[in-house]
Amino acid sequence: MHHKALRIYLNDHLAGATAGIELSRRIARAHRSSARAPELRRLAEDIAQDRQSLLELMEALEIAPHRYRIYGGWVAEKAARLKPNGRVYRRSGLSTLVELEALRMGIQGKHHLWVALVPVAAASDQLDASRLQDLIDRAMNQMATVDSLHHTAARVLLPHHPD
Repeated sequence: MHHKALRIYLNDHLAGATAGIELSRRIARAHRSSARAPELRRLAEDIAQDRQSLLELMEALEIAPHRYRIYGGWVAEKAARLKPNGRVYRRSGLSTLVELEALRMGIQGKHHLWVALVPVAAASDQLDASRLQDLIDRAMNQMATVDSLHHTAARVLLPHHPD
């Protein structure tokens, strides 16, 4: 096994997971009074649990988290808030669409991570293949949730008939 490549790969995903937690919590806070608030809170909780699962997996493989990458993921999420959205001081509906798209990409990347680790689990007794399958299934459910949320937001925010 290429331990160095695995260390880098997992730490990159840890940085992404850190950003994903921040993003999902921000989306949930922004929509705390919406009808879909419970879904958004659950999604944010699941993403936080997935990050913890990644840390546990890294510990099982004796791979230390790189703090600078964790901080980098946190800073990257904060910097992404500076994107133009058509409003100066408040969120716009477009913020929701773009944030859901970014969250979907992160979840898809996480799904690919879990799938990529299945052969690692098969070649090692350090990882639980059934746990990886649970994480794969949860990522699929998360993608379906985000897709549904995005579809709803797009239907509300975007014109049905372009001029």
